[in-house]
Amino acid sequence: MSLAAVMITVDCAEPQELARWWATALGGEIAEDHGDFVIVKAQPVALGFQRVAEERQGKNRVHVDFAAPSGTGLSAEVERLVALGASVVGHHSIPGLTWTVLQDPAGNEFCIH
Repeated sequence: MSLAAVMITVDCAEPQELARWWATALGGEIAEDHGDFVIVKAQPVALGFQRVAEERQGKNRVHVDFAAPSGTGLSAEVERLVALGASVVGHHSIPGLTWTVLQDPAGNEFCIH
């Protein structure tokens, strides 16, 4: 028996607002809206946005990594996400891998490579 990843859930203050942003960023759609929990259907895994009372503190303990679409390129994808409201945290490179760390409008970090 093996587990399959089906959704990554993000705690946030405004689930509808953040879900709309991610749906636009990923070319996905809001599949379910339960008020305090909103699901965005995107490939390869759905993202859930769950209302919590606490504000985020410190660095994310888990973050999502995304691959830039073929033909688009890393810099073009970063520019597109920044235009949507993301902010760049930093650019990194090791032999064979280059990536950019960004934050969504709620401050959640994610990577694009």
